[in-house]
Amino acid sequence: MAATLRPIAPPREDARWTTRFFDERIHPLLAVFVLVELGVLYAPTVRWLYARWTMSVWHNAHGLMVPPVVAYFVYQELKGSDSVDSRGSAWGLLVALPALALQALDAGLNTQLLSAISLVLLLPAIALLFLGVKRTKLILFPLAFSVFMLPIPLSFTEGIHLVLREIAATGTEGFMRVIGVPVLLEGTTLHFANASLLVSDACSGFSTVYAALAVACLTAYSAPTTARRLLVMMVAAPLAVAANVLRVILLSFLVLWQGTGILETSIHPLSGILTFVLALPVIFWLGGPPAPAPAPAPAPAAS
Repeated sequence: MAATLRPIAPPREDARWTTRFFDERIHPLLAVFVLVELGVLYAPTVRWLYARWTMSVWHNAHGLMVPPVVAYFVYQELKGSDSVDSRGSAWGLLVALPALALQALDAGLNTQLLSAISLVLLLPAIALLFLGVKRTKLILFPLAFSVFMLPIPLSFTEGIHLVLREIAATGTEGFMRVIGVPVLLEGTTLHFANASLLVSDACSGFSTVYAALAVACLTAYSAPTTARRLLVMMVAAPLAVAANVLRVILLSFLVLWQGTGILETSIHPLSGILTFVLALPVIFWLGGPPAPAPAPAPAPAAS
């Protein structure tokens, strides 16, 4: 008995409408719902991060600029990606699992730092779920750059602080002896004829080094050549350390002139900003002009 071939009926109009409604309505609504839920979940963490960023110029002040920079670079990378496949990827769920596990762990420990790390890990998960793999690759750098908004606990950097304090104090003592100013170095305390100046953890320059590395990463990302990128990354930390030594030297002269009371004025925190201001243009200069954007592919000629 011969089989009867039947033509496949085209999909019903209401089925096509349902698919279109899911793509255009449900997906954005789902994204908004998830983002609102995550916003509520991480609101205490964001408040904690903001408090750390605005604590003083000596502690992670650069973190305040990281979210706007990340948002700007994400916008720039996605601006011309309309033709890139944006179907969400289930890999985002796998990336989200360790992030949410850290958040759950921090709920018990209440460190807020683990929650902040969880928030950084969650960003690529959200991108994979709602932007897809290809678009996530486009914004991989700004997502990775968000690491610089995390404050580093003193318990992890105590040894680095001590080394930086000794460099600043020794460099200042050497300069003062060269120009003939009497000074006695005891640990990280500079004793002058009329006053003593302690180079503390806040004055170690670690915050400047951290901020300089963040700026160096941005500059290297836009640098035109690999050699420029390597140069910027290698020079950033030594440049920040040298700028901090110069700051301590200037503060020493102010102490010699006005006494230690000058350190209680706004000049002291402003000197911390000065170190970053000195290092910033040099980093930009070493990075050179940004790499030119690739030229668009020519349209195929009509036959």
